Amino acid sequence: MENIVHSGSVTTLGVMLDCSRGAVYSVEAVKRYIDILSDMGYNMLQLYTEDTYEVEGEPYFGYLRGRYTGEELRELDAYAAARGVELIPCIQTLAHLGGIVRWAEYSECTDTADILLAEEERTYKLIDNMFRACAENFKSRRINIGMDEAHMVGLGKYLDRHGFENRFSILSRHLKRVCEIASAYGFRPMMWSDMFFRIANHGSYSVPSDGEMDVEGLSIPDNIQLVYWDYYNADKAHYDGMLRAHAKLGRDILFAGGAWCWSGFTPSNRFSIAATKSAVAACLESGVKEILITCWKDDGSESSLFSNLPTLAHAAEFVRGNFDKKCIDRKFKKWTGVSMSDFLALDLPDLSDGGQKVCSPSKYMLYSDPFLGIFDKTVDMANAEYYAQVRDRLRAIDGGRYGYVFTTIADLCDVLDIKYTLGVRTREAYCRNEKDVLVQLVHEYKELGERLRKFAKSFQEQWNRECKSFGFEQHDIRLGGLMRRVKHCRRRLEAYLEGKEGRIAELEEEILPFYPNAEQGKSIYYNDWLSTTFIKPKW
Repeated sequence: MENIVHSGSVTTLGVMLDCSRGAVYSVEAVKRYIDILSDMGYNMLQLYTEDTYEVEGEPYFGYLRGRYTGEELRELDAYAAARGVELIPCIQTLAHLGGIVRWAEYSECTDTADILLAEEERTYKLIDNMFRACAENFKSRRINIGMDEAHMVGLGKYLDRHGFENRFSILSRHLKRVCEIASAYGFRPMMWSDMFFRIANHGSYSVPSDGEMDVEGLSIPDNIQLVYWDYYNADKAHYDGMLRAHAKLGRDILFAGGAWCWSGFTPSNRFSIAATKSAVAACLESGVKEILITCWKDDGSESSLFSNLPTLAHAAEFVRGNFDKKCIDRKFKKWTGVSMSDFLALDLPDLSDGGQKVCSPSKYMLYSDPFLGIFDKTVDMANAEYYAQVRDRLRAIDGGRYGYVFTTIADLCDVLDIKYTLGVRTREAYCRNEKDVLVQLVHEYKELGERLRKFAKSFQEQWNRECKSFGFEQHDIRLGGLMRRVKHCRRRLEAYLEGKEGRIAELEEEILPFYPNAEQGKSIYYNDWLSTTFIKPKW
């Protein structure tokens, strides 16, 4: 392992790995992950587990989710320690507990949606059990207690019982109680800081326009560390302002950036590297001592565990004051056996229009219905050959021990080579009554079904290499449903061409931009499988 030599005042460089949004990574995969983090110079790993760890006395906690057993956590803890990495539990003690609130066992302590009910004794019994499990299975006495994005706290069952109360007051009392439980087990907790800003700033996690926050009713325990998370900006001035605002809260700050791997099957390393560079520069100037890089896995954990290694490598070197691209590239090749330029090719499926922002066409156009055309206004028909080009680029790469990741994304691009423009071409041919074109498209629908089956197989193989089997059931449903829908649309076209179906009503609808005023032919960011298929309201 390299000696960790940080510039400025940074003493801790960590990664937070999401093990809750579908995938629970296998013990062996996490060990391989710890190995490369250690090589890069990281000395902390947080396992983000909402309900994916075993809690004695709570049989429904993590039920059917592939939760880590106590034995597995202790094995990982020892393995990490032997490689100079502190393994820290990262749990939730207020919101983001959708995995348990489905069960009647927890109805008594659910406020609304995925939020626990503050000032309910069953809630604190559960939280006490969480801390006991962490105390038994982790040597570290640092713990991340979550508490982020609890937008509706106090507005569900709490409101029914107590009436409307200042939400700062509710949050402060709940936090005080949680910190008391943490202290009883010897833990020093940290928590995401956004709720303090959101309540004071009309829901926005940003510096108030006047630079001041109304924090009436707010009380932050002395033993809490605040985690300022920010993954969306490449402007250093933004980070400077937010760090100054956090300093006014009078608590130790840990900064958490993001290595984007949560927008579908592909990572967004290029944007992540740019954002991380600005964030690290601001942190070094502000004297931040601890930096964490988050690796979320929103909406199904579709991307590989290792897909964002280029971002993690850059973050480690930036913290050490190394901004030399050639030097970073050399180190990366040594660590992974793959060149930086080749590994960054995993970003390409979502860079069809230049990659200046995070977009996710490879996810939403995979699932976008070919007849409903929800996202068809984002399709750039002038760039119709793009996915074939990316597929060929990925197939030419020797990915070494990560070769299966390149195979999965190449097979995805093989699907998108047809699927990306299929809905647009189908609608145009139908509306122009070009039946000869529709006949050719029927053959493409059939070929698409074959390519989808190949992609599903390679994606499953990727999952089996990295994850426990739990969680893949949703991908069987998603991809199986997609294959069934493609087959159904093909049969509808055949029936129409044979005169058995007089019209295809869906293809007669005028397609509107998904976002009002969105630019024609430009990709967007959207990562919600259900809404790509059923037009579920998101707001």
